[in-house]
Amino acid sequence: MKYRNLGRTGLKVSEICLGTFNFGDQVGEADAVKIIESALASGVTYLDTSDRYAKTISEAIVGKALTGKRQNVVLATKVAFATGPGTNDRGLSRKHIMEAVENSLHRLQTDYIDVYYAHVPDYDTPIEETLRAFDDLVHHGKVRYIGCSNFFSWQLCKALWVSDVRNLARFECVESPYNLLLRDIEREL
Repeated sequence: MKYRNLGRTGLKVSEICLGTFNFGDQVGEADAVKIIESALASGVTYLDTSDRYAKTISEAIVGKALTGKRQNVVLATKVAFATGPGTNDRGLSRKHIMEAVENSLHRLQTDYIDVYYAHVPDYDTPIEETLRAFDDLVHHGKVRYIGCSNFFSWQLCKALWVSDVRNLARFECVESPYNLLLRDIEREL
């Protein structure tokens, strides 16, 4: 397995990241645990999940599978999508981020998240509010690095500018869809 730095940080991650989107839906817990164990045995050190995947079940499966192995893994999860019926159970407001991270930490059975992604842009919340909440999580040690997912280039540029001007934690990586059909990243980012 080859490893590289995550963005411009010193954090080393495997070139292959195991995504857990289907864990808890199409892939049952027992099979998901076997997949994680096989990936770790092959040198994969980067696991990606979300509180959105399988209505939070994916995070719980990943947490169980990493019992006793957490220190060897770079663990990423995401926040933004609805995780409950309440008005504030979604988005990138300080309220939702702070509640969501605690719930993710509990499900993942860990004290910290290596990479915490803003899963999608939140058009109702100022990016400064989102970045301040993320910055607080970094300073409290609950999150090591932050990233964004599904952002347009102008949104990423604005977020990086706000981080620079306000001296806040910055998005260190971007996770965007990229496959044979979805190639927007080639011209967008």
